[in-house]
Amino acid sequence: MRKMLFLICALATPLWAQTPLPVLQESAYWAQEVTDGDLPAVGQRVPTDPLVVDLAAKGRSFGTQGGTLRTLISRSKDVRQMVVYGYARLVGYQPDYTLAPDILSAVDVFENRKYTLHLRPGHHWSDGAPFTSADFEYWWKYVVLNPEITPSGPPDFMMVEGKWGSVTFPDPQTVVFEWEDPNPNFLPLLAQASPPFIYRPAHYLKQFHVEFADPEKLAQEVDTARVKSWAALHNKRDNMYKFDNPGEPTLQPWVNTSDSDSSRQVFVRNPYFHRIDSRGVQLPYIDTVDMTVVGGGLIAAKANAGEVDLQARGLDFPDISILKKGENDGGAYRTFLWANGAASQIAIYPNLNFADPVWREVMRDVRFRRALSLGIDRRMINRALYFGLAQEGGMTALPQSPLFSPDALHAWSEMDIDRANALLDDMGLTDRTPSGLRKLPDGRPMEFVIETAGERSEEENALAIITDTWRELGIRLIMRPLDRDILRNRIYAGTTMAAVWFGWDNGIPSAGTSPSYLAPTNQEFFSWPMWGQYYQTLGQSGEAPDMQPAQQLMLLANDWTHTESQAKRTAIWKKMLEIHADQQFAIGILSEAPQPVVVSNRLKNVPEEGIWAFDPGAHFGIHRIDEFYFEDPLVQVSK
Repeated sequence: MRKMLFLICALATPLWAQTPLPVLQESAYWAQEVTDGDLPAVGQRVPTDPLVVDLAAKGRSFGTQGGTLRTLISRSKDVRQMVVYGYARLVGYQPDYTLAPDILSAVDVFENRKYTLHLRPGHHWSDGAPFTSADFEYWWKYVVLNPEITPSGPPDFMMVEGKWGSVTFPDPQTVVFEWEDPNPNFLPLLAQASPPFIYRPAHYLKQFHVEFADPEKLAQEVDTARVKSWAALHNKRDNMYKFDNPGEPTLQPWVNTSDSDSSRQVFVRNPYFHRIDSRGVQLPYIDTVDMTVVGGGLIAAKANAGEVDLQARGLDFPDISILKKGENDGGAYRTFLWANGAASQIAIYPNLNFADPVWREVMRDVRFRRALSLGIDRRMINRALYFGLAQEGGMTALPQSPLFSPDALHAWSEMDIDRANALLDDMGLTDRTPSGLRKLPDGRPMEFVIETAGERSEEENALAIITDTWRELGIRLIMRPLDRDILRNRIYAGTTMAAVWFGWDNGIPSAGTSPSYLAPTNQEFFSWPMWGQYYQTLGQSGEAPDMQPAQQLMLLANDWTHTESQAKRTAIWKKMLEIHADQQFAIGILSEAPQPVVVSNRLKNVPEEGIWAFDPGAHFGIHRIDEFYFEDPLVQVSK
């Protein structure tokens, strides 16, 4: 018997469907444009069924429109954080980590294989153009299926059980994604901090597409942009996540108005944003966001000096003391301490796809990885870096997760130098140099190079402590700081021996969370980039997993996809976490160190307690930054 379809609806039941919409209030920020006839009135800008936010249900207060929010980033590329923080998604996570429609008005789900997406009638892009199923159709037919724009073909989430899914467009407000087999990962994928944007502003991008643009004008645009082809131009202009093209319309709360090379990025409120409060006030409350690029080492000092209104990125645990001191000395801000949602604050990733065959063989021996973990003095690191406030242990689900296991946390994580040396001896690594370093099978001294992004002092300080204890194992740790982008590219290419980074973004999974990130499905897991590439490109690049535990993880992740039983999914999760704890694919060190969040005293509706996590949650995104407001906003009138 077929399962009945069910409806996922916004905030339990759509307020607009039960009661008439409140009288909409015009924004002072856009009042002059409306008066001059350059912009429609707010009633014509929001959808006919906008998302009405129930602030009282969240324990929040109504806000006043206006003001400029100041925040800092350390790289110009980080303007993408406005897409993360703004968190306008087709469906998005609520504070309790359930999913609900956001840009969409509803989703019908049938057997986890057919998803009917319902758009909001009257929804517009930030430039006023209608947002309809034609924008999804453009993505599918003219971006994904065009080999010049997307030579790798459709994204991997469109293939299930070796068969491609389909996308159809029954009417302007309806889009249907369908597969022959269940694809339960589809909706969570759309809610990610960095989601697949399965729609595009077709009216804007068509001017750069060979099938729609005037050939002479397109050729001139290619020449002006100094790119090699029309497809390169199209991709350059199409930056939904990078958010560095002010010309591209958006559905986010704020619109980028700045040149990408500027050190000061200014974002203004989206006049067509689809969320309103129950009084009829269009969100976001805040008019503009001023995002300034500064050196990473200056962020804490500038926060302490009161030069930010909301800041967490670029701040770490060691900054808490100076931030608290500034707060107590009469600073105009508060320092909240949020929980950290990453599975590990610091984790070491031996690259099992390392290009050096001798080192690769050594690192693939589980005894070596276990020895490295046993050779770490986590207690000393915790006391030295986090005043003993972090959780010591390996990388696994955090205690806030129903899947937490103390055994997984403590597996191979209690320092035991004698046991670690015994494991290395058992591997046959008994020959040593005159200085006491163990020798590799080919006679080279065992010098273990760990590359870092050079952005977090905690990582380098932790590695400095580990250097001393690993020396007792006959291993010399060499730390090599690099630029983040260079580091990632080296890892993906297999030229990095090992790297240090955060643990899994999602440290608080439940049985209903897809465990695919525990399996070799993504190059972002630095221990198996080539295996992840193989999965992501459907075998066109990378390498197939050739270690039995990794292959077992793939099978278990597949089993999870093919069951809806809560008990079976729980058992699959626990088994996958057990494999990671036993195999030490990534060597976790510490977790749960508090994340400082600096909040201006004038800024309201910011939760004092929260979880700082990229996925799920999009950092501030899950808390809906568009609902934050200034108690005494200075309304911006110049644009």
